[in-house]
Amino acid sequence: MCDEVAPAFAAVPGLVSKIWIEDSASGTYGGVYLFHDRAAFDRFKGSDLFKGVAGHPNLTNISAKDFGILEAPTRVTNGLLTAVA
Repeated sequence: MCDEVAPAFAAVPGLVSKIWIEDSASGTYGGVYLFHDRAAFDRFKGSDLFKGVAGHPNLTNISAKDFGILEAPTRVTNGLLTAVA
């Protein structure tokens, strides 16, 4: 399913990057998203794509949390992409 929906995520306005994560032993999957700004994240949460994934019958315990970035240490560890910086 992830491979099928990846192009739709690539087209999300304001989404800079999505890292797809998995723990196949427990059947847990998710993503780490980097948005250009909070407004883009909020638009994504209201999108048909987000609602479709959240409402998919094979997916449970869907959540989305907004975190800020600690920019100084993140720059030290090369965590910010040039497009965001």
